[in-house]
Amino acid sequence: MTTDNTPTPGASGTAPAHDHGPRLRWAQHAPEVYRAMIALDAAARNDVDPALAELVKIRASQLNKCAFCLDMHLTDARKAGESEERLQLLLAWAEAPDLYTPKERAALALTEAITILTDGFVPDEVYAQAAAHFDETELAHLIAVIVAINNWNRVNVTVRQPPGEEL
Repeated sequence: MTTDNTPTPGASGTAPAHDHGPRLRWAQHAPEVYRAMIALDAAARNDVDPALAELVKIRASQLNKCAFCLDMHLTDARKAGESEERLQLLLAWAEAPDLYTPKERAALALTEAITILTDGFVPDEVYAQAAAHFDETELAHLIAVIVAINNWNRVNVTVRQPPGEEL
């Protein structure tokens, strides 16, 4: 019998607890890749409303469970004047349609479809809805913003980058 109360996989349906200290100082060991990611992120944001970009980054980071990116983009969204109500309900944006514009809802649906590709790729109806709200240049950049934040999420979750710490 053990006295360790750490859940084991399958025992309670939750993942085991783990130390969230960084595994690797990724930016220090791959500086050229880090600079390329920074450049991609900056280029992606062209032609995308900054407030919308933050909502997209927060939603993808929620789905990917990236605490580092959530901390950063929630802070950035608040500084940009985003309301607490919209930030708190972003997790359930589809259930709060009056809080988000049709354009924002289209971008959030596209974010979820791109982020969770295992749910059947990006459905035609989701893509068409986004295309109805964004011109082709805006849509191309929105897709790039979604791809970029997913890249950041995957790196930061993998190396267990703690929220609020420097990369």
